[in-house]
Amino acid sequence: MDVSFLGGPPPRPEGGGRYPCPQRGVGVVAPFDFALDRELWRWVPDEVSLHLTRTPYVPVEVSLDLARLVSEHETLADAVRALSVVEPEVLAYACTSGSFVRGVAGERAMCAAMTREGAVAAVTTSGALLEALDALGARRVALVTPYTWSVTRALEEYLAEAGVAVTARAYLGLTRHIWKVPYRDVADMARRAVRAGVDALFISCTNLPTYDVIPQLEAELRMPVISANQVTMWSALRRLGTRAVGPYQALIDPGARPGASPLDPPPPRGLPEGPPAGPPAEGGGWT
Repeated sequence: MDVSFLGGPPPRPEGGGRYPCPQRGVGVVAPFDFALDRELWRWVPDEVSLHLTRTPYVPVEVSLDLARLVSEHETLADAVRALSVVEPEVLAYACTSGSFVRGVAGERAMCAAMTREGAVAAVTTSGALLEALDALGARRVALVTPYTWSVTRALEEYLAEAGVAVTARAYLGLTRHIWKVPYRDVADMARRAVRAGVDALFISCTNLPTYDVIPQLEAELRMPVISANQVTMWSALRRLGTRAVGPYQALIDPGARPGASPLDPPPPRGLPEGPPAGPPAEGGGWT
């Protein structure tokens, strides 16, 4: 009986049974409060699996103190050892603040610590951000963050150390429940942050949903719009020799970049509502 319609591994040459399907994996270390696993998967092609683990819970709200706690090398080493059991080909630390809080040297030290423990290449969100800005040729950026001013300022200092100028920013001042921010609020912040002379817009925080809003903002603002989860997956998948999945996203699809020929943005439509509605994110409002 032919059951090939059920899928599974490809057949061996000359009818010799079927190969086991090779699994390509990205090991992801996320903070304990990370809530957007599903969004990460949307950038991942079918042949790649994500293996996620989280840092231990600590009773601290989103702040520079929390960023330091969830990025300690001992914490990273424990997470990488757990992930190593499933043999990922690359490791990704999915937290923006945790990877910029100690500056450029601190970010590089995090990658080195993960590689030392896991024996594979490692990336972080903030390192991937610099990599993405370089790929786009962007040296002047606008920022959108859900953070307080102190955390937003630390991100600006990290970028300045890397030679990237922040020309404007919008931030929400949140200390928890960041994943509940709807797409419309993200889009409103983006419009407030962008000024003339900006090369790109960066939407920070891996707990801020962005996948569906990126192409809409790029079509409206006529500039590359990159986000924390997007750059993390893009950078990790590059190290696997494969591309992230992101239709009409300039970082992933060079044909979608302003000035490319042709630039074919998606047809205008209303922004999606984003994650399911829940209680309002605490600390919200413009600051």
